[in-house]
Amino acid sequence: MIFQFGYYDGFGPFYGDIVFDQGGSLYGTTRDGGANLLGAVYKLSPGDGEWAETVIHSFSGDDGSTPLNGPVIDVAGNLYGTTSAGGPNGWGTVYRLQGSGSTWDGSVLHSFQGGIDGMTASSGIVLDQAGNLYGDSEAAGSAGGGTVFELSPLSGGGWNFSTLFSFSSAAPGGCYRTLVMDSAGNLYGTSASGGARQRGSVFKLTSSNGGWIYTSLHDFTGGADGAYPYGVLSFDTYDNIYGTASAGGTYGNGVVFEITP
Repeated sequence: MIFQFGYYDGFGPFYGDIVFDQGGSLYGTTRDGGANLLGAVYKLSPGDGEWAETVIHSFSGDDGSTPLNGPVIDVAGNLYGTTSAGGPNGWGTVYRLQGSGSTWDGSVLHSFQGGIDGMTASSGIVLDQAGNLYGDSEAAGSAGGGTVFELSPLSGGGWNFSTLFSFSSAAPGGCYRTLVMDSAGNLYGTSASGGARQRGSVFKLTSSNGGWIYTSLHDFTGGADGAYPYGVLSFDTYDNIYGTASAGGTYGNGVVFEITP
């Protein structure tokens, strides 16, 4: 144990992954707590055998609230992430934190409207080499079951938001964990409750001719293969995909699975 959360320094780190900067400090989020009790982004800095915590941002509601996943960091040290609620429309935001010394400036890159753009982004952000951001939302979208989206920086400032894919309300995304990207720029993720049998799926999105092609790599049955995957996917050097499902399997307590190309 290197740190215990209190109250105003944040509490309830939920799905939140942590990320390290080049100096060895780590960053994460808490669902609750912070100065406004609406969630916080924190920094833990190592030194003299101990870790010192700093709350670098407390969400106010206007800029979002209740972040469920941790941030991602770019080469300049900026942090990007999502909130599952709050923002001008109340359906969550994509935010950026830019650090200068001990000061961090926050900005909202997108506020979800609960329409074709989606709502309730519980997962984190994946960043490509060009600085584009990708993520997914739990609900709404043109088909009603959540979305996969992209935010691209504009040359004159600002960000362009586009919806890459909308899940059907009959087979919702239910995407709670961060997408992963391979070396070719394809996106992979899990839906916790979607798929052909409503017990979750593993999917791939491939960029093609200005659009994105959806491929279901596996639809869980709830039997020996498992059900309801909530975890982040991982690749090995041979492009095999690994993950976990929270239920199913021989004993009903979940499985670790492999998907081979």
